[in-house]
Amino acid sequence: MVQFDEQLRRLVTEACGHPLGSPQRQKLLTQIIRLTANRLWRENTLYYQDALQQTWLYFCRNVCEGLTGQTYDPSCGSVITWLNAYLKRRLQDFYINQNREQSTTVPLRVRQSISGGTREPIDPVDNLPAMPQAPPILEELEIWAKTDSEGELCGTYIKGRPDVNCQVLILKRLPPEVSWKELSEEFGLSIPTLSSFYQRQCLPRLRKFAEFEGLL
Repeated sequence: MVQFDEQLRRLVTEACGHPLGSPQRQKLLTQIIRLTANRLWRENTLYYQDALQQTWLYFCRNVCEGLTGQTYDPSCGSVITWLNAYLKRRLQDFYINQNREQSTTVPLRVRQSISGGTREPIDPVDNLPAMPQAPPILEELEIWAKTDSEGELCGTYIKGRPDVNCQVLILKRLPPEVSWKELSEEFGLSIPTLSSFYQRQCLPRLRKFAEFEGLL
């Protein structure tokens, strides 16, 4: 394990020696992802794959420059330890958000609408800073989903709802993702129905493309 951790550190150092967005760095980051993918924390939850997707995005953005978080520091632990810590925090966030979505608590903070004094709940997301430019991995996934050259994504949809298809859900769940609660309200479908379809139909296609392109 010590030898493996040292190998990852060398790859990180080499990757960070190349410019952001360069093919050389992208290739090395992909290699690191492949090496670490089967060693990360695993659990059988509906939102695990979403949390894992966020973890890889966090890795690409912060392993060198710290674009959205603290830059990886080898002196504080291995790459695996760093990624597992982030992954577990995201899983905890999903668990907390799921409980919130199921609750009926009315938000205490409100704001005046510009139009007529109507009081509306404040969404904490409104106060978050704008996301930085998406890394190449995310850009490639987005282009693939939007293009849908063979029509497979659009043609795979919830029974009786062609408007709720894999293309729509994949694009909406790419970071910064739309919450399941918002999607449930938008499409008039339950969160379990949307999440189950996403897990069964969308994620396998997303993963297949990522593996074929060498992104995972």
